[in-house]
Amino acid sequence: MVRTALWRDRRHAGRALAQQLSGWSHKPNALVVGLPRGGIVVAAEVAQQLHLPLASWAVRKLAHPQAPELALGAIAPDGVQIWDESIARAYRLDPALRQRIMAEQQRELERRQRLYGDPPAAALSRRPLLVIDDGVATGLTVMAALQSLRLSEPSQLVLAVPVIDRRVADALRPQLDQLVALAEVDDLCAVGAWYQSFEPVSDTEVLELMARQACKKRELNQPADQVRTGRQG
Repeated sequence: MVRTALWRDRRHAGRALAQQLSGWSHKPNALVVGLPRGGIVVAAEVAQQLHLPLASWAVRKLAHPQAPELALGAIAPDGVQIWDESIARAYRLDPALRQRIMAEQQRELERRQRLYGDPPAAALSRRPLLVIDDGVATGLTVMAALQSLRLSEPSQLVLAVPVIDRRVADALRPQLDQLVALAEVDDLCAVGAWYQSFEPVSDTEVLELMARQACKKRELNQPADQVRTGRQG
């Protein structure tokens, strides 16, 4: 079945998502957490509309070298790793190859943490976190990110996305305080199909978006109980 794209691009989706999240506007201590790279574009629009600081949180898909688009699992900070064991067995993923894949992606994860200035886990403690991605198909990377963020003991953990696979949404809800999605669809195979334009996002674009929120990111260097209370919407 041919589906009609719902958003022009990630920025358009971010503005639409922000309208559904108006209750977060100026929320005290709250932080918008974007998942690189595409999720940062959506998250930047949400952060701007809701007048909240923006942070990145690195997470990496684990894929087989011979099938780079197929997700076998995902890794996130603090040693979090998730594997789809049924797919791993189907691809005869032996321990040596598994370790090689993880090592390669761990290096890229750490590079992005440094480049994008991801906050330390302690800066997220006791804060409401609004986690944003540009869409969720298999859910592996989002699951890893949420597990990692939960370790920082936030006061609230909410996932907000433009589009998500319905079965994945049902699996994620028990791990969250709330899930907000503009569209829940059956058998979501390609997130990009729901956008008219879904171009790759570069490091340069991420850094430019993060720089626009730099004044608000200064709050991340303070413990949650010392962060200046913002206005409530």
